[in-house]
Amino acid sequence: MPSHFAALSQAQIAAFISDGFVRIDNAFPRKLADQGRAILWRDTGCDPNDPTTWTKPVIRLGGYSDLPFRTAANTPLLHAAYDQLAGKDRWVPPQGLGTFPVRFPSPDDPGDAGWHVDVSFGWQENPTDFLAWRVNVSSKDRALLMLFLFSDVAELDAPTRIRVGSHRDIARQLEPAGEAGLSLRELAADGFAGTAHCPEVLATGQAGTVYLCHPFLVHAAQPHRGTRPRFMAQPPLQPSEQLSLDRPDGAYSPVETAIRQALNRA
Repeated sequence: MPSHFAALSQAQIAAFISDGFVRIDNAFPRKLADQGRAILWRDTGCDPNDPTTWTKPVIRLGGYSDLPFRTAANTPLLHAAYDQLAGKDRWVPPQGLGTFPVRFPSPDDPGDAGWHVDVSFGWQENPTDFLAWRVNVSSKDRALLMLFLFSDVAELDAPTRIRVGSHRDIARQLEPAGEAGLSLRELAADGFAGTAHCPEVLATGQAGTVYLCHPFLVHAAQPHRGTRPRFMAQPPLQPSEQLSLDRPDGAYSPVETAIRQALNRA
C-alpha cells in the first residue's frame, strides 16, 4: 500500500476521539486467525472437537510471537491506522500479541469480569501485584489498547464490554495525579462508578476484526454463554516516544487530542 494510504476516514477518527475506539473489519486475514487459533488450541490442552475437555471458564495463554500473530499485528492496514491514531512513526511495530485469555462456554463465573483500564507502568516495582501497576494522564508506555479477534465473536460469545466515552472520565480522574498517575487499585476503588453513565457496547465481529481503543477506555470481560470458545488477544501498542499533551508544534495525535479535549485544553 502507498505511504499515504488512509485506513480510517475522518469520521472514524472523530468517533475514536469521542467514543474511545474504532472497529476495523478484515484488519487481518481469516487464514492468519485460523493458523493462530490452531496454535492456541494446542496449548490449551483441550480438544476442539470434545466440549467435555473444556473444563474451565478461561485459560490464559501468554507470550505469543509466532509468525501468524506477528503478521496479524502488522498488516499494512493496521500500520496505517496506528499512524493515524497514535501519530506517524510514534509507535513500535508489535513483535507479537502477548496474552490470550481463551474463554470457554461455562455457567461458572470466570473471576476476572470486573470493569478496568489496562495499566501500563510500575510493574518493575511490583511484578506480582497487578493492582499496584499504574497509568497516568499522558498514558506512559502505552499508545493504544487493541483487541484482536481470532475467532468469530457474537453477543453470547463473551465479547469484551466497552463503556463508550469512558476514556474522557478517566483522563479527568488522572489529571490531578500528575506524572505519578494512579494505581489500578486506586482507580478501581469505587468499581469505576464514575463511568457507569456511559453507554455499553460489545466488541463483536468476525475473526480478523480488530478494535483499536484509547488507552483509558474502561472495559470488562464477561461469562461465555455461547457454544464455541472465544479467542482474543488484548495487547498494547507501545509508543516509540511518550505521548505529550503540550506539543510546541501542535501536532497532536487523536489519542492525545481526546485527552486534551477531556481536560478542556483543546
